[in-house]
Amino acid sequence: MSQKHNAVKIQQQVVARAASDGDGVKLLRVFGGNNLQRFDPFLMLDEFGSEQASDYIGGFPSHPHRGFETVTYMLQGKMEHRDHIGNVGLLEDGGVQWMTAGKGIIHSEMPKQTQGKMHGFQLWVNLPAKRKLVPAAYQDTPADKLPWQEFAGFSVKAIAGETSINDNKINGYFTIADTEVVYLDIHLAPQQTISMPKSEQLNAMLYSYQGAIHVGEAGSINKEKTLSLLSGAGNLTISNNSDDTVKFLFIAGKPLQEPIAQYGPFVMNTAQEVEQAILDFRNDVLTD
Repeated sequence: MSQKHNAVKIQQQVVARAASDGDGVKLLRVFGGNNLQRFDPFLMLDEFGSEQASDYIGGFPSHPHRGFETVTYMLQGKMEHRDHIGNVGLLEDGGVQWMTAGKGIIHSEMPKQTQGKMHGFQLWVNLPAKRKLVPAAYQDTPADKLPWQEFAGFSVKAIAGETSINDNKINGYFTIADTEVVYLDIHLAPQQTISMPKSEQLNAMLYSYQGAIHVGEAGSINKEKTLSLLSGAGNLTISNNSDDTVKFLFIAGKPLQEPIAQYGPFVMNTAQEVEQAILDFRNDVLTD
């Protein structure tokens, strides 16, 4: 007997707000900082994008992280990262860096361009308590390993996880065991509708970064620069009722259902663990 699901619909919406981080980098903070349990296992999503070098040239000078993962997806532009171990990597158009901060990393993320557009996203993914102090690790992945998959009416860059869209199997490049992250960049052609499964076990959200989409059977609108948290399970429909291609992220993950204690770049389970992270950083033993 098939299980009856509640229809997938928009539960809550969050409008991205202007913010600044690093050395004056202007960005849109989609979510982060408050009431993070509703986004579990995700902690933050930023969109950065500007034609003006003055908005991004300061970059993100050397700074620490502990207890989570960062996923940097570069739509356009060049960003170099360096860390305390001596790793150096260059993110270019279409590339993704998946960094596990684990016990600790001290790194910088600096633009390698002085003109032109820089546009991309950074997503923070929590780590379970059992893995918060694992050794730091990087996976730098160039665009040619993350190709666009073209289908009738839509295209998708599958960064992580597995799903299907209009009965087409979608396999992401990264497989994240703890949180089962699904991370897709979807471009939907004018006057087209797609259908995909939404699991009851995963928290899921949509973020429109170019244009508006209509979500669920009721066709509730998700405006540009807006994130929708989804509820229910079963069949998720997404429509583009406009005459222009719309671009949006689909992000889903298995909630950890653990306490979240955060102070800036340190995300642990208790206040005492955060205090220890701060102390370790001050004593130059964060990464030991």
